[in-house]
Amino acid sequence: MPAPTSYALIATDLDGTLLRADDTLSDRSRTALARATAAGARHLVVTGRPAPRVRPLLDDLGAGGLAVCGQGAQLYDAGADRLLWSVTLDRELAETALGKIEAEVGQLYAAVDQDGVDGLTLIEPGYLMPHPTLPAVQVPCRDDLWAAPISKVLLRHPSLSDDELASAARGAVGSLATVTMSGPGTVELQPCGITKATGLALAAEYLGLSSSATIAFGDMPNDIPMFDWAAHGVAMANAHPELKAVADEVTLSNEDDGIAVVLERLFGRGKGWGDWEAPVPGSAPAVAPASASAATRVGRQ
Repeated sequence: MPAPTSYALIATDLDGTLLRADDTLSDRSRTALARATAAGARHLVVTGRPAPRVRPLLDDLGAGGLAVCGQGAQLYDAGADRLLWSVTLDRELAETALGKIEAEVGQLYAAVDQDGVDGLTLIEPGYLMPHPTLPAVQVPCRDDLWAAPISKVLLRHPSLSDDELASAARGAVGSLATVTMSGPGTVELQPCGITKATGLALAAEYLGLSSSATIAFGDMPNDIPMFDWAAHGVAMANAHPELKAVADEVTLSNEDDGIAVVLERLFGRGKGWGDWEAPVPGSAPAVAPASASAATRVGRQ
């Protein structure tokens, strides 16, 4: 029988967390998630990817329920293939924010994720997709990025590190947008006040669950708000130092089935995994769980 656990909601990032580098889910992780859901827990994907880039992965996971996409800007119903809730980034504000950042750091290369279940990822000349498996359409010039409503802007700089670019962007844009760093080569602008935590809180509300019953897994600074909201935050061994610093626990890497190791400890092990050891909790200071609150409803722009 599964070990008793108070976690009714399992929130997982995808890239660098649940998925391996080749975008696949290991058999061990798949089995651990299935065992947890059989015990009554709900698994919720919480990702920076927009809904159209998540749909094939959810099909592979057999997940027909909700997913939080676009860094919290989209609540996607995979079964119905529709957005239950979405927030767009005002395109004039986005263009202004880009200009302010470029005034500080020089030329940037930009891309956008369009809103909607069929939205495209558009890239301007010079922008290199950090994740080569994700499809993108190159447009002739930056002005073409603003042709349709967008959920976020992705930024790259020819020489600055991700940390340097994110820091400069935060200083330049102020309240125009929220700046996040969600992976190697992935600094993003999204609607002000929107984070993975706002999307996760809204999804939990739909499911009738609370932050006190949530365990969250992640690997990058964009997962910090999610960790603040959840009762327990687990960083991967490959996680960014900023996330490890606020995690309640550090598990093995995404390549070493770090999520499965924790879920096996909580819900029991399936057959065939031998004597895998549960991870030793990290020495990072624990974060007091934030109280549950409904996500702010922000109208379309």
